[in-house]
Amino acid sequence: MQCALAESARAAKAIHAVFHPEKLNYGAYGDTGCHLHVHLVPKYRDGFEWGGVFAMNPGQKKLSESEYAEMAEKIRAAL
Repeated sequence: MQCALAESARAAKAIHAVFHPEKLNYGAYGDTGCHLHVHLVPKYRDGFEWGGVFAMNPGQKKLSESEYAEMAEKIRAAL
């Protein structure tokens, strides 16, 4: 568990560096499998779901594979 939290903090720092959110929501889950996984959700004032919990599948916007790849590369570079 300690390793998972340290890795989550490292990823959160990279997300802050790349996307500059006003806050970052953390969601940790492990109820449907034998592992822990963490959702790190950047939030922006006056943006979608500001001041509330995040939706797991909001259906608001889907990115292309290349957009996801570009986003992932930026995060990897910031780690």
